[in-house]
Parts: sequence; C-alpha cells; structure tokens
Amino acid sequence: MRKFHSTKPMERLVWAIIAIACLMIAWYIGATKSELGIFPSPIEVLKRLLRAFSEPIGTMTIQMHILYSLSRVAVGVTLGSISGIVLGLFMGMNDDINAFVSPLFYIVRPIPTVAWIPLSIMWFGLGETTKYFLIFISSFTGCTIQAFSGVKSVDQTLIGAAKMLGASDFRVFHTIILPSCVPDICLGIQAALSSGWATVVAAEMVRSSEGVGWLIVAGQNNLDMEQILVGIVVIGCVGAVITTIASIIESRLCRWNNRSGV
Repeated sequence: MRKFHSTKPMERLVWAIIAIACLMIAWYIGATKSELGIFPSPIEVLKRLLRAFSEPIGTMTIQMHILYSLSRVAVGVTLGSISGIVLGLFMGMNDDINAFVSPLFYIVRPIPTVAWIPLSIMWFGLGETTKYFLIFISSFTGCTIQAFSGVKSVDQTLIGAAKMLGASDFRVFHTIILPSCVPDICLGIQAALSSGWATVVAAEMVRSSEGVGWLIVAGQNNLDMEQILVGIVVIGCVGAVITTIASIIESRLCRWNNRSGV
C-alpha cells in the first residue's frame, strides 16, 4: 500500500507563506479593482492594526482587547472542558449513566451556541457570566464526546487482565483507562479552544465595551470597514496561534500516540 509523503516542517512553513501571500494578493486585487470602493486593501488594514497597538480603539489598545477575550475564553473553556471530560468518562464507564444522559445530551448537542444567547441573557443578565456560559456550552459537548470515545476505545483485554490480577476499579481507571483516553481528551480540548475562541465573538456581541468581538460590532455601528477587518484579522491570527500551541502541547504529551496533523 502506498504511503503518503510526510511534509517536512520547513516545507510546510514555505507552503504556509505562499498560501498567505496568495490570499493577500487576491485581497489586494479585490480591494483595488472593486467598483464599490468601500473595501479597504490589506495594506490599509495592516497600518490600522499596527496603529492599534499604540492608539486605543474605544478605551484600550488592541493587545488589551485580545487579553480580555482570551481571559473569557480561558474561564469558559476550562469550566466546559473539565465538566465535559468528567461527564464523558462517567458515560463511558457506566452504562446506566450513559443510558440516562445520552438522550438529553444528544438533544442539546445540535443546538448552536447563538441559540442560547436569549436564554443566557434571561438567566444571567448582560454581565460576564453570560459570556462565560456561552463559551462553556461551546466547549462542553466536544470534550464530552471525545472523553466518551476514549473510554470506549480502550482495549477490553487489558482491563480484563488487570482485574484478573486483582486490580481494583480505581487502579484500572488511573493506570489503564485514563492514560488511554489522554489523546482523545487532548483532541477534545483542542476543539474546545477553537470553538471557544470562535464563540467569544458572539458572546462579546451581547453587550461589551472591550474584546475582539466588540471591535467588529463597534466597527459595524460606526460604518468603519477597516476596524471590522482588523477585528477579523486578529480573530483569525490569534485563533491560529491557539490551535498551533494546543497541537504542540498534545504532540509533547502524546508522543507515543501522536495523531496531530497540524
């Protein structure tokens, strides 16, 4: 069977640079050739982005907006990941819990995060709790599914052999089940970080005076296309950095079973 060629890190970097360059060229052509004349070029957006590091947008500079958003993501994803992992492990190890929780979980799972916005406002008001809740919901389901899948993929022969040798349920859990689930849990956390960062935009559109999501909303209200694109570029770049860091951490933790393609 033919094996696919594994691209070296330097080659991947070169291709990434080429891809970004192609995007910038297409953006520049689209902006300069547009008949509407309202779409700023990447050069104008880059200049505005660089100025935003020293000149405040609203009440703070761009780095502070990023930190505010990251802090919200950190809280929501941490709570969502821990809750999802615990629930997924229990569902995978106990058929009764799985039979009880699964119907409810698979009803809630398809509901998009934005659909929770009205309820979250009614429950928690317009403060930070609403933002944390929305990010929590977006990260909870993915971690639950990955932890559950990890338990179900454990080799039952190992569990049976351990019990025959007198291992307690707790010892089986922390020496066989949990280590086997680590790659799946890492994938769940990666997905939670990505979805949490995407959700923070919707969360900050509820009511906020800071954050990268607010940049877009404020730009829309002021008909400031440059600010909107600055917010979009920042969201994309920070999201890529978060995904890359999470992938590197997973590759270090799971050298023995590295499935990361990033």
